[in-house]
Amino acid sequence: MDVLSDVVAVTRTGRPRSAHVRWHAPWGQEFTSVPGSAGFQVILQGSCWLLPPDAEPVQLGEGDVVFLPHSSGHTLTDSPGTPVTAPACGPDDHGLHDAYASDSVDRSGGGGPVTVVLCGAYQLDPSRTHPLLLTLPDLIHLPAHSDRHPELRAAVALLAAELENPRLGTDAAVPALLDTLLLYILRIWFNEQPAREGATGWAAALNDPPVTAALHAIHRDPAAPWSVAKLAAEAGLSRAPFARRFAMLIGQPPLGYLTWWRMTTAARLLRTSDAPLRSIAAQVGYTSEFAFANAFKRTHGTAPGGYRRKS
Repeated sequence: MDVLSDVVAVTRTGRPRSAHVRWHAPWGQEFTSVPGSAGFQVILQGSCWLLPPDAEPVQLGEGDVVFLPHSSGHTLTDSPGTPVTAPACGPDDHGLHDAYASDSVDRSGGGGPVTVVLCGAYQLDPSRTHPLLLTLPDLIHLPAHSDRHPELRAAVALLAAELENPRLGTDAAVPALLDTLLLYILRIWFNEQPAREGATGWAAALNDPPVTAALHAIHRDPAAPWSVAKLAAEAGLSRAPFARRFAMLIGQPPLGYLTWWRMTTAARLLRTSDAPLRSIAAQVGYTSEFAFANAFKRTHGTAPGGYRRKS
């Protein structure tokens, strides 16, 4: 798998939730911060305002996509001055509790203009959060453009159709479409980051062909006997320049990232499979179960067997 696909597969846990919600102005809805989740809002019809807790209001129009990767609380409203109703997605909420259960909901308000929103949330595992996600801003706003992001628009249209008109297979289609939507949002955001001289971090790394080639090699085959020289060959650079470039952009040396990714992959396998330790060790590049157990304990603070029993 490539690095972005792996990030989503390893970090996301449980079933993503979504809803097709119709509001009638005047309306205002608070979305509370839910630790260990990331949320999104897509405006399908009409317009509204997003009110972040510590930033200026953002006006949203039809086709706009908003992604909140760090579970930031926020409010959606037809107008910044409209009173806000009880928080959504809370344990005692009986309105948008339904709306985050892959459903279509009509929220009656006044008799004003209608706004239709596709909203949802992804459950993330904080113990496996990839550093790529940690570098994202609190709010990613992808404005609608008729001639841009056709794949994102197609995913939104398919998801909205499944939620508005459930049919045979909808329960399988919705989670797959939600994962696709998340991948498209992340891909677009990283692809559209401006290239800046001397920039570092994951946005710069994923737009740097040599480093991206090395990352893809690691994620494609984490069990391979990688060395700095072999990864440099994948990147098309000599050893020393590659190592400096990788560390500058990613924030850790190539073999440090390799070990971290191997241990993250091992943790996922321990939690999601009954494979014996020797098999998991081999899948992440260790011929010795003892060496694998030592490396795992250094990273996670507990032995693989204990980690599995607690999961």
